[in-house]
Amino acid sequence: MVTLEEISQLFYGAGEEVAGWEGSQEDLISLAAKSFPGKAFCVVKQWILIDLTVSPDEKEKLTNLGLLPATLFAHEVVLDSRYRFQAGMWVRSNFGISYTENCLFETKSTVYLLLGSGLRKNASIGAAFSMKAD
Repeated sequence: MVTLEEISQLFYGAGEEVAGWEGSQEDLISLAAKSFPGKAFCVVKQWILIDLTVSPDEKEKLTNLGLLPATLFAHEVVLDSRYRFQAGMWVRSNFGISYTENCLFETKSTVYLLLGSGLRKNASIGAAFSMKAD
């Protein structure tokens, strides 16, 4: 069972500051288009890269599925290429499949473009995936 303390730490606790994209939004979108042609993208800021605390067995299962034990939470969507999320909304991704250039977090369906600096934190799968938009 996920506790309020776990959720509170995920949102408000200390984390490792991580540099994201410091250039223009247009240049970041261009980089994503070259790196992931045709893939949906979502520009986000005030983001948290969440390293999931998993058992060795869970890690092996994720690896066998081509997934990272990581997800992304962003407090603010700036732009979504497929209009799934409105500007200003928050978003939480599914499991990642790659994290490159310190500014591109890829899932099976979307590449998240990390604008500005963010945080890197650890959390349980339960805490990370307890956030849902209804």
